[in-house]
Amino acid sequence: MAEPEPEQAAVVPLYLKVAAALRSDLTDRRLAPGSRLPSERSLAHRYHVNRQTVRSALQLLREERLVVTDRRGTFAAGPEQEARFPALMARRQFFPGGAEAADALVRASLAWEAPPAALTGRLALVPGEPTLVHRHVVLSPGGAALQRSVSWFSRPALAEIPQLGRYRRGKGAGKGATLQPDLRLLYHWMHQAGLRLTRRESIGVPAGPVTTAGGVAARLVVHRVVSDQHGRALEITDIDFAAQGAAWTYEFSG
Repeated sequence: MAEPEPEQAAVVPLYLKVAAALRSDLTDRRLAPGSRLPSERSLAHRYHVNRQTVRSALQLLREERLVVTDRRGTFAAGPEQEARFPALMARRQFFPGGAEAADALVRASLAWEAPPAALTGRLALVPGEPTLVHRHVVLSPGGAALQRSVSWFSRPALAEIPQLGRYRRGKGAGKGATLQPDLRLLYHWMHQAGLRLTRRESIGVPAGPVTTAGGVAARLVVHRVVSDQHGRALEITDIDFAAQGAAWTYEFSG
């Protein structure tokens, strides 16, 4: 199995190191779907940590739907395991557009670029300073765009959320670079980092009709600001979706 990256030791908790190593094994299929993971004792010995650290790492992986646990042990999640644990698989809160958007056909990318000038101060940046930007498109079965969103992340978010920090420029998201990221568990990552979240959203109708090949399309726009317990903005997202063609559903708790 993959070893945790040693340079992470000083900046993330031990259980996140162990979870990252196991996550790599799971996503790269070094642990096949349905296979049983080593015992807590074996994992503690392998990663030179105590069993409570291993339990915390496994709990995180369970919440990320990568493993499931029953009386026989912990197993790499696959279709059979997901069918046996429907409540666990359905309860997560997803970014950016809720569970329906998370399970739909999507195109997503990350880039490192300066936000609009109006957002710079709110994101704790200086004018012209780049930050991580996430773009997300939900597609219909025919390939038409039903929902588009763009999210800008603040300096505090990149500094305090390890899963976002790994995308800093020089660590996988250079200027103009695009990736195929999976940030569905962003809000869970924020909670894991000890951040208590509040959100403020404004919902409106764009000025003027939008004409498509099929006629005039009804649209709604949502402007979301997610902040922490100190009032610092963590994420600012604009969502634009076809009101007649897509359901916009989300769950959120602080």
